[in-house]
Amino acid sequence: MWSDPTVVRYTIREPSPPQRTWLRILGYRGHWALLGFGYWAVEEKVSGRYIGELGFADYKRATALPLDGMPEIGWALAPWAQGKGYATEALRAAIAWADECLQSRRTVCIIHRQNQRSFRVAEKLGYDKVLQAASDAMPDAILARETPERT
Repeated sequence: MWSDPTVVRYTIREPSPPQRTWLRILGYRGHWALLGFGYWAVEEKVSGRYIGELGFADYKRATALPLDGMPEIGWALAPWAQGKGYATEALRAAIAWADECLQSRRTVCIIHRQNQRSFRVAEKLGYDKVLQAASDAMPDAILARETPERT
């Protein structure tokens, strides 16, 4: 999936060679071991076919808005699985998990300003834009979501 140009267009920008994909998988595992959160593989219920991945991470990004202590939700789906509601359904489950299990009261996501599909998904999930990049040199927007008060 990460070698498909349509998947990486708004994220890592270049198709991922096998070594980079392997390092990504190791990083996902490390998040779970060290931080208690990470990414999940997503499968289609009917066929069991791999759809993509999603979850929470702390990438220690150098951004204009400090993200320390705020898990970053992210998602990527294979092109054949996009536009079918899979991302929204799976991300709702991930957010429900986060609301119960994460210490942080706020999560963030970073979306390329041209990625309208991801903005629509993030909006459905309750994410609001808090910072929009001003130039093509920094084309991403940062969105945030507050966890509802627990009863």
